[in-house]
Amino acid sequence: MERIGFIGLGLMGLPLCRRLQAAGFPLTVWNRSADKLEQARTEGMQTTTSLVELAASSDILMLCIADGAAVQSVATQLTPALRTGQLIIDLSSIDPDTTRRCAELVRQQGASWVDAPVSGGVKGAEQGTLVVMAGGSAADIQRASLPLQALSQRITRMGEVGSGQVTKICNQLIVAANAMLIAEAVALAENNGVDASLLAPALAGGFADSLPLQILAPRMAARQAEPVQWKVATLLKDLDNAGQLSKNSQSATPLAALASQLMRLHAARGHATADLSSVIQLYQEQEQAAC
Repeated sequence: MERIGFIGLGLMGLPLCRRLQAAGFPLTVWNRSADKLEQARTEGMQTTTSLVELAASSDILMLCIADGAAVQSVATQLTPALRTGQLIIDLSSIDPDTTRRCAELVRQQGASWVDAPVSGGVKGAEQGTLVVMAGGSAADIQRASLPLQALSQRITRMGEVGSGQVTKICNQLIVAANAMLIAEAVALAENNGVDASLLAPALAGGFADSLPLQILAPRMAARQAEPVQWKVATLLKDLDNAGQLSKNSQSATPLAALASQLMRLHAARGHATADLSSVIQLYQEQEQAAC
């Protein structure tokens, strides 16, 4: 069984490491902040504070970190220690151009890159039910599929390196617009005397049903924003990537642009690190301002 080096122990990273550990993979983890490393250590995971040491002791390196700048920084630090035959699997959600630059950087050292962003949120990470949209050669994705199977219900090769990130951007357009519509629906129901906590079960199985509806509508109705499952800032970062990709490819994405504007307003009001369900407050604030 190949040795896994895992980089990034955030909301998604730590539960993914737990699944890899449970599946029996030889696992060593690294994180920028010491407190997350200590948590992993208390759970019996092997840890390191050195990316160079992590690269030296791993056959496959898996990344699950915040944004393109962080991924590029880590890739740059790893590159001198990489060797021929190593595989990097990037689970982060970043822009395709950065992905392709990082892939070329590690390729020069004889290593390979698979961009494998995921969808399914924290619950999907905990339960191993994520869906993976992968970009890379067929051979590399086949190799990556063994550890990815411990984390997901489905892995789909979307094309060459970068195509996984393009697919994730498409996913996030739908999630972001859906989240705003769910908030509008909850507010509309409440303003017309309907118990919004009944929306999700009432619409289950119908054309309006979705995982975001089943997760977000009850939380919005209850004004429940803890524990954090999706950070507003994270989805806003994905929408920024979508806007840039749309501009570069001359694709029209007006609904995504509107969702981005509304989410940016919500973030600017102090909710950037809050759960996505907190966007319901945006509609409350608008109603109060109209009074």
